[in-house]
Amino acid sequence: MSKPRVEVAVKNACSTIGEGPHWDQDSSTLLYVDLKGLDVHRYNTLTGQDQVRHLKDTVSLVVPRRAGGYVVGLGRRLALLDWETGLVSTIQEVERDTGNRFNDGKCDPKGRLWAGTMGFEMGPGRFEPAAGGLYTLDVDGSIRQKVDKVHISNGLTWSLDNRTFFFIDSIPRKIYAYDFDLESGAISRQRTVTEFPTGTEETYGLPDGMTIDTEGKLWVACYGAGAVFKFDPETGKTLQKIEIPAKQTTSVCWGGRNLDELYVTTARVNMSEEEIRREQPLAGSVFKVLGTGSRGCPAYVYEG
Repeated sequence: MSKPRVEVAVKNACSTIGEGPHWDQDSSTLLYVDLKGLDVHRYNTLTGQDQVRHLKDTVSLVVPRRAGGYVVGLGRRLALLDWETGLVSTIQEVERDTGNRFNDGKCDPKGRLWAGTMGFEMGPGRFEPAAGGLYTLDVDGSIRQKVDKVHISNGLTWSLDNRTFFFIDSIPRKIYAYDFDLESGAISRQRTVTEFPTGTEETYGLPDGMTIDTEGKLWVACYGAGAVFKFDPETGKTLQKIEIPAKQTTSVCWGGRNLDELYVTTARVNMSEEEIRREQPLAGSVFKVLGTGSRGCPAYVYEG
């Protein structure tokens, strides 16, 4: 098989942390956020136009809502964004009176939104430990906590048979699996699929955003490694590495007409402008990987 080809989709798209890519199949549009830039992006791959909505808090995720608009993670809130007017209305708020914020999220096949939080940032790359949680926003607007004592809640996806839920906590550098009940949304029997041992920080960095392909393999953006890795969840073994020309790789999703293009978001934080200019001029860009030999499934939307 020929080597995958990495292209720049949107150059220097994000001034801070690009995150939360979601492919909208109906409009051939890539949704993503600039987390600390407080921006939601809507990139039309047919026209090349990248529209932006500027909000008033950290924005960590964006998912279309079936009834219209988008659900966004806004600080500690999950909120509804009306794209045309820019109006934001809160659905739920969690972990009040903390410095926590939402960090990643996506919808399951029933249209529930799963979104996780993380602790207060005490300094560059230093966070309050075990302060976050993982939540579900049900289609009736109710919210419940699924996991507690999370360090940095990150990538999440579901197996093709909807019987397993995969979830990343970045600080212990682990990908977890849970038994998943699609009807109730219940999870149980946590176990570790892949963990990166001490000494592999340079190679693997911190596991961040994640997606799954049609063969059930996991694709993980590894922050600090400048790479996306493909893992076998059965064995935990690394199957493939795709190098990205931006060290702070944050998240991934499948897109394109045939869902065989891998979109990758990146960040540009805790680096001087000189470092960026000299060493990582493409930091903060959105990349597109072609020719992986794999493809994904359509992303789910919020049904509430």
